[in-house]
Amino acid sequence: MKDGMRWFPVLNSRWYVLLILTLVYTLNIADRFVLSTLIEPIKSEFALTDAEVGLLTGAVLAVFYVTAGIPLGFLADRINRKRMIVVSLTAWSLLTALCGATRSFMELLLARIGVGIGEAGGTPPSQSLLADRFHPRERAMAMSLFAIGAAAGAALGSSLGGYLNDAYGWRFVLIAFGAMGLPVALILALSVSEPLRGELDASPASQEPANLREALRFIARRPSLLHTLAGVTIITFWGWGLMWWTPSFLARSHAMTLSEIGEHLGLMHALGGTAVTLGTAWAMHRMAGKDPRYQAWFVGGTTLLATAPSMLAYWVSSEAAAIALLWLFIPVTYLYIGPTLALAQNLVPATMRALISAVLVFVANVANLVVAPLLIGFLSDVLSTRIADPAQSLRYVLMACSLTGLWASAHYFAAARRLAHDLARPVDDQRSATQAAAVTGA
Repeated sequence: MKDGMRWFPVLNSRWYVLLILTLVYTLNIADRFVLSTLIEPIKSEFALTDAEVGLLTGAVLAVFYVTAGIPLGFLADRINRKRMIVVSLTAWSLLTALCGATRSFMELLLARIGVGIGEAGGTPPSQSLLADRFHPRERAMAMSLFAIGAAAGAALGSSLGGYLNDAYGWRFVLIAFGAMGLPVALILALSVSEPLRGELDASPASQEPANLREALRFIARRPSLLHTLAGVTIITFWGWGLMWWTPSFLARSHAMTLSEIGEHLGLMHALGGTAVTLGTAWAMHRMAGKDPRYQAWFVGGTTLLATAPSMLAYWVSSEAAAIALLWLFIPVTYLYIGPTLALAQNLVPATMRALISAVLVFVANVANLVVAPLLIGFLSDVLSTRIADPAQSLRYVLMACSLTGLWASAHYFAAARRLAHDLARPVDDQRSATQAAAVTGA
């Protein structure tokens, strides 16, 4: 039997596929995010510095984007995407559980690298598969609903992770989070089928899948796509990069316990993030078929407005005020995901979608998992030796880094200026130009 469609024909609708892939994305984010909730007990047990914490929570996860993310995106444009997602989910779930059994910093570091490699095979094929289930005008809405997985995953990582840590310890948390992925992998394997690539596009896919060089040339010659990738890089640093350190900030600057932090942040992710994501999906549905620039304007404008509360949240001395301002910041960080994914999918041909998705995931997570943890951790360590109260060093670094929201919004506005022109260009013209350049040696 080729796939699970014959076993579960009713469940193979596009909405069911969206639900299952959103659940996979939820686990992807939860397994990644829970470690930021567990920073303090892990740091205490292994006697780590902030820079080492940044290495553990960020850089090692980003290793897979450098070594495996792009090649796996390249592979996803060529093989059965559903099977690739099943294998990846199973791998990162088992390795997350293994993290809970480690007995040294180096063992945990190596296990997290394995988690990263597994997670690399999840998002690119998921986005590519969803693009073949929804028409171009519906993709912004579908990708926004898919982004609920980010809110749900972060909520699980914050609230459930914090609760289980206080009750059973950080090792149990990682084992439990890893175990959750295995039944989902089985359901996906049995109940979802592989769609034909590009079947819903105006021009069905007729080319061979692109290689990385062709994809990079394609990006360079479409300014709207280039600005979208630059924008998602900076906005991910501004949002998710700062969120990595927010639990530690609340513990150090406001003396909150992990369970208190998990309760507050969990609600922000679960309620605020879900509400913002659903609101974004509704807005994308209402504006479907209208000026395509609305997606970039929407992200740029909301990010611009949310930059002020993102800075003030780390500045105010009142715990209540900080929590209130974080409610205005953290939920908004989910808003860009759906529109950005849809922009990237609509600007490229079907035979390049998983690879472009891998490039997008790569640049975003370099900012989120490499630059933010290491840079913020390093600056916090340096500043702590130069101020009267070393515990407040993280506060000042986060305040300064929050201003990157202004930079991110500028890229989305720049993308909007060229979007209509780039969407009107045939997707084949870039491939032909690339091939011509290769022949002439350009």
